[in-house]
Amino acid sequence: MPMPRRFEGRTVLVTGAGTGYGAEIAVRAAQEGARVAVHYRSSVAGADRTVARIKDIGGEAFTVQADISVHADVIRMASEVFDRFGGLDVLVNNVGDVAGDQMSWRNLTEESVDHLLAVDVKGTMLCVHEIGSRMLDQGHGAIVNIGSTVIVRGSMRAPQYAAAKYGVLGITKSYAQAFAPFVRVNTFAPGFIETETLLNREDWKSGRREDLIAKTPMGRIPGPSELAGTALFLATDDASHMTGVYLNADGGYNMIGA
Repeated sequence: MPMPRRFEGRTVLVTGAGTGYGAEIAVRAAQEGARVAVHYRSSVAGADRTVARIKDIGGEAFTVQADISVHADVIRMASEVFDRFGGLDVLVNNVGDVAGDQMSWRNLTEESVDHLLAVDVKGTMLCVHEIGSRMLDQGHGAIVNIGSTVIVRGSMRAPQYAAAKYGVLGITKSYAQAFAPFVRVNTFAPGFIETETLLNREDWKSGRREDLIAKTPMGRIPGPSELAGTALFLATDDASHMTGVYLNADGGYNMIGA
């Protein structure tokens, strides 16, 4: 199938795009015609690799560094991206932590709670607030927050992760109302994606993968590139009447009743 060109002439910022799912979203946006800003916090090498992949396919990209849990960093990042592009059409808030080293709720620590809330909730809110405000000033824009299907079932393993992702829904709905009708804000929630981080997780290597596949109607766990275009759908013209939405893609594992 030919690659669609849904972002021809548009600009996209993807946070956490140095590795994993964020990198695949950034590359997919470029494949579809976008000029891409590749955000990273500490993985400059990973961000450089993502930019190199984009340039290899004839795209345009640059890196931007920020700790999204620090407001001054988010302001600086927004200024750099808007100045470089002369505006911004799409923000994908991909950065988030899952407390992947925690295998039981019994291992909860205050440090882990503080970290997840700072990144997943505070960081997402700061990015939506600062960049969305500038989009509102320019008169258009679309924001996609990467959520999680963990909100459907909760998490015995890491309750702080489920709590943080519920926070992302509150951010999405609040700013969707505040920014309407000029800037749309939605949440895309993938199920499990076989990133390198997940493949190396203790529970994934000790039977959880097989258990989840058995319970998933589609019968498989996708890699990150397969769901990159799905996340970006919410920023396309085909989704122009969608805001405040929670959209999931998990192979049917968490079917939600009407």
